[in-house]
Formats: sequence, structure tokens, C-alpha cells
Amino acid sequence: MAGPDLIKTLLYTVNNLLQQEKYKAALAVLKGFRNGAVYGAKIRAPHALVMTLLFRSGSLKDKLRAILNATYTHSRNLAYFVFTYKGLQALQEKCQGKSLQSHSFLAACVGGWLVFGNNNNINSQINMYLLSRILFALSRLAVEKGFIPQPKHDPFPLFATLVWGVVLWLFEYYPHTLQPSLQSSMNYLYHDSNVWHDITDFLVYNKPRIAP
Repeated sequence: MAGPDLIKTLLYTVNNLLQQEKYKAALAVLKGFRNGAVYGAKIRAPHALVMTLLFRSGSLKDKLRAILNATYTHSRNLAYFVFTYKGLQALQEKCQGKSLQSHSFLAACVGGWLVFGNNNNINSQINMYLLSRILFALSRLAVEKGFIPQPKHDPFPLFATLVWGVVLWLFEYYPHTLQPSLQSSMNYLYHDSNVWHDITDFLVYNKPRIAP
């Protein structure tokens, strides 16, 4: 009976601690670390699984190691960033007695430099993903604040036209400037489809099967 009673007491103590307002900022930082780790794993694991199985050569062991490494790196980095960002936000608010917009910007800048400033494949993908989102957001904000006029027509068709025109031009003539994973995807779509030998690598497989 001592075991269950001890667990109940421990849970009561922990839950009571979680309700304390004076610890809320610190606890929010810890939960942010937890959420960053979980979300990073959820996002990266399926992506790494698909991309590795489709485009990576090597043994099954090598592929599994690559998937685990990518998932761990994404999960760890996002957890570290959320921890740093929320911690610095709370610290600035405590020092100045109120929350300012600059706090978010400065905390994120420091976190971005410390965590996502290392130039590797995972960080590159995350940073480019965010870049595309903030360009859209800043465009909308510029219209909202009156810095640029509201377009009379939907600019999305022009945007799509330029994006696809530029990326395929870069791929065909300057492929080394594109991220490796994007090069692999485009090679599969646009160059591998130029080569076949018979019905097997025309419809069934992308490339002819090599006998062991």
C-alpha cells in the first residue's frame, strides 16, 4: 500500500506546484521545451522517413540511422529554441515590468543565432520554410498598415508564375544553388523521366532493378 500512497502524494504535490502562479513563467519555459521536442519529432519523422526511403541509397540500417538522426536533430533544436525564446521573453518582462514587442524579436534573434545559426540540412530547411512564411506575412502586414496599396487583383497567380519559372530555371542551369533535397526531388520529376529501357522502368520502377 505504501507504493500507491506515495505515488498519490507525489502527484498531489506536483499538481499543487503546477498551480502556483509564482512559478508559472518558469513552468511555461519547461513545457515549451517539452512541446518543442514533441512537435519537432512529429514533423520531422514522417518527412525523413519518406525522403530517405525515396531518395537515399544504402542499407536499411543506414537509412534508419539517417531517419533517427534527422528526427533527433529537429526535435532537439526546436526544444532548445522554444526554451531559449520563452526564457528570454520572461526575463525581459521581469526586468522591465511589462511585455513589449521588442522582447519577442530580441529573444527570437538570440535563439535563432544560438540554435538555428549552425548551417546544416535540418536548420536550412527550417529557416527557408520560415522565410517563405514571413515574406507572405510581411506583405499582408504592409497592406494592412497602408505601406503599400491593396492590390486590385489577386496577386497569387503572378506569384506562382514567378516562383515556378525561377525555380525550374535554377534547377536546369544552376542546380548547385538549390538545396540537395530539392535537387533530388526535381531530378526524380524532370530528369529521371527522360530515361527508360522497357516497361518495367517506364511504369513500374523509376530505374531498372539491379540483380543482386
